[in-house]
Amino acid sequence: MWSHTDVDTIGVRELRASLAEAVRRAANGQRTIISSSGRPVAQLGPLDEQAPALEQLIASGALVAPRRTGEWRPPDPVAVWSGVRIDRALRELRG
Repeated sequence: MWSHTDVDTIGVRELRASLAEAVRRAANGQRTIISSSGRPVAQLGPLDEQAPALEQLIASGALVAPRRTGEWRPPDPVAVWSGVRIDRALRELRG
């Protein structure tokens, strides 16, 4: 069981800006209450002993396995002229 003193409260807007930090805190055992319009609506925290393994979640259909199994590589850079609107550049790249 966890005590209320181990809990931080954060708004949805602030959570969006600091999600990586909130996940790091959860990995270190800290729970965070997420509020929306000032009301507590969700909780982010460490996994407990009853949490299913990734393989179990995939087998049950709750998660979809990643399509990529190799190491991620960024795509090659694309040259775009300065001052070109992004929608036009994308349209040209996509054909």
